Amino acid sequence: MSNRNQPPLFGVAEGGPSPQAVTDAFDQARLTQARQLAGMTKKDLAERIGVTPAAVGQYETGMTRPRPELVPRLADALGVPPAFFLLGRPHGKLDGSMAHFRSLRSTRAHQRAKAAAFVEQVWELAHALEKQVRLPDVALPGFSGGEVHSGVELPRDPVQAARALRRLWRLGTGPLSHVVRHMEAQGIVVVLPPPDEDATTVDAFSTSQLPRPIVVLTANRFDDIHRYRFTAAHELGHLVLHGDAASGDTQQEREADVFAAEFLTPRDSILPELPGRLDLRRLVELKRTWGVSVDSLLYRCREVGLISDSAASRAYQRLKTLRDQPGFAAEPISGYPGEQPVLLRQAFDLAVGETGLTMERLATQLAWPVSRVRELLDLPDPRPALRLVPDASAAGGPTRPRRAP
Repeated sequence: MSNRNQPPLFGVAEGGPSPQAVTDAFDQARLTQARQLAGMTKKDLAERIGVTPAAVGQYETGMTRPRPELVPRLADALGVPPAFFLLGRPHGKLDGSMAHFRSLRSTRAHQRAKAAAFVEQVWELAHALEKQVRLPDVALPGFSGGEVHSGVELPRDPVQAARALRRLWRLGTGPLSHVVRHMEAQGIVVVLPPPDEDATTVDAFSTSQLPRPIVVLTANRFDDIHRYRFTAAHELGHLVLHGDAASGDTQQEREADVFAAEFLTPRDSILPELPGRLDLRRLVELKRTWGVSVDSLLYRCREVGLISDSAASRAYQRLKTLRDQPGFAAEPISGYPGEQPVLLRQAFDLAVGETGLTMERLATQLAWPVSRVRELLDLPDPRPALRLVPDASAAGGPTRPRRAP
């Protein structure tokens, strides 16, 4: 049955709640989330709305509530509708220490906080869509929220865990096409957010501390499909091996790398194909077959003893001079649609067709701007773009107004 004519959700009248209503039911956790997403400090926000940083701190701890006249200022400063601050909506709260960051050492505390707030919203979107359509069941051993319980407990050893997961997901022992699509098919939410100033440092991260595991991948630091696939497998390794552990351990990062290598290139399968001596041309061929970088294959060759450490070192130096050559140059992720996340967007499209869900209704349910929903669903803005062409005559500076004929 269609929901096209249903009234707005949460009892919010058209035009939104009054400032007094928001003050009366103010959710301090939403203020923290919005501020972190905006990349603001308490001092930054205080200056924008005309209060002290201490006052913002009190709002976020729940000691006091913002006065009604401050609600519109908060909403405007943080780019959210006033209804965003209301109590009552599902909120998947995540501590940044429980997310595994690919570049932990170079990821600052405020960037981790912003990333955690982003993942919270990703889960909220997935949760809202799951009320409309059934998402794939989570089939991840060891994940407490998984709907599929196979009775299989994966080994803690990263190599054995990778092999066991391949068997469980029936992936065989050969090359994997579409790593991201396999993860989504097993109920893992994968997102590729639009680049921003923090994403240049926050490489990738994942968490299994919410009711559905989430992996965030980024493309702007290294827009290379092979590194991207390895990173996806690396984050999958964290979900499998370290779901119940706090992040920050360099040993965890090494284990996730070992898992990724075995998951993408099982040793018993890749070993017979590796050259018995250094042969970069052969490694380029294997790169295209297995979907991993030449660097990763070189590491495999050294790991299994086919080449010496000194030969590997020389090969890596040689690779640096070949980075812009065919076969060695980075290949953009955009050229591989099967590796781009689609789970949330396809869930929305299905809900539109089956239940009459609209973008505006979904935004109302989430209390987000419509533009934010589009952004997380990776949907283009349907509005026509206005393009202004500078007057060539103005290139040398201001000109005198022309009199109309």
